[in-house]
Amino acid sequence: MTPDYAFEAEALARGARRVAGVDEAGRGPLAGPVTAAAVILDPANIPPGLNDSKQLTARRREALALWLMAHCDWSVAHVDVAQIDALNILRASHLAMCRALAGLRQRPCHVLVDGNMLPRDLDLPATAVVKGDARCVSIAAASVLAKVTRDRIMVDLAQQHPGYGWEANAGYPTPAHKRALLDLGVTPHHRRSFAPVHNILCKAQLISG
Repeated sequence: MTPDYAFEAEALARGARRVAGVDEAGRGPLAGPVTAAAVILDPANIPPGLNDSKQLTARRREALALWLMAHCDWSVAHVDVAQIDALNILRASHLAMCRALAGLRQRPCHVLVDGNMLPRDLDLPATAVVKGDARCVSIAAASVLAKVTRDRIMVDLAQQHPGYGWEANAGYPTPAHKRALLDLGVTPHHRRSFAPVHNILCKAQLISG
């Protein structure tokens, strides 16, 4: 399956003038922000090979991200660890999506949202598209921008907090990352509401108590 422009074409046929795709990156990691991107594609100028970011090589993602930034109306937004812990990761992801949409130069007439739920605070007409990053080119474009931007953040954070492997694992709970949590402890960039981090903090409190 490769994404196409069918969802956008349907919205345009119903009268929408501008259709945005929105997706997030970073729901599963133990550390770092959750990042969302929104993109409005020009139907006459869609780059070849645009696909779900998970299906692309890092090099191809970077090249596509540069192209999208140069040729599209796009926006990227983040929700930090403190807000993730306060809201829960689903609500934080939806907040990042709303922020990304608000950052577009043009207000979209319709939004295509990756997943099976619409953000409850979204004030635009929208459609939830399950597996949207593999089915809808606008969502695929958003997935590429969200992942590339978030990966760059995690590379920067890895330099500040070496040993957790964030430059390679982007904060996801790999065995090496979980071992580093035990050996090095919890950083300010770890999500305390996530079970592996929460459990380590609880054990540390029991030991110190």
